[in-house]
Amino acid sequence: MPDDTTLFDLPDDPTPDVGNAGLETAEGVVRRWVVVRHATVWRPPTDVFEQEGRLIVVVEIAGMHHSDFNVMLQGQRLIISGIRQRATPRDCAYHQLEIPYGEFRAEVSLPWPVLRDAVTASYRDGFLRVELPHAPAQRIQIVTLDEDASNASPAEVLPEEQTYDQAT
Repeated sequence: MPDDTTLFDLPDDPTPDVGNAGLETAEGVVRRWVVVRHATVWRPPTDVFEQEGRLIVVVEIAGMHHSDFNVMLQGQRLIISGIRQRATPRDCAYHQLEIPYGEFRAEVSLPWPVLRDAVTASYRDGFLRVELPHAPAQRIQIVTLDEDASNASPAEVLPEEQTYDQAT
């Protein structure tokens, strides 16, 4: 979703064809406004670290509410997205624009399977924190049958059982 940002332009701007609209003041000064469209999705600063069997993802994104975030797990990929709305009035003259607004997206590849039902997220002081607990290793049971026992009766065949932890 594009974010329209209106910028005040000086009359000697060398780019008059960027969609300018002229406005003449009472003093006869012509002011031009330029509409800039940010069509790209921006990526907020994101930290990922491991602590006590959990993967912690921290996203710095001020000016939001906890209900403004979409947090999704797709396979072994965490996707955090949303739209940060500009809170300043549209009819002001900007002198500097560095804070990104509009649609954002942060993606993190997870190094291991996580317990999906135990994932938590909290938003406080401009930081979204998502905790993803490590899923326990799956246990695989392997049964080995003796080839010589294939001619024996089922009562004589006793399988040898081994249990392995699956590497994640």
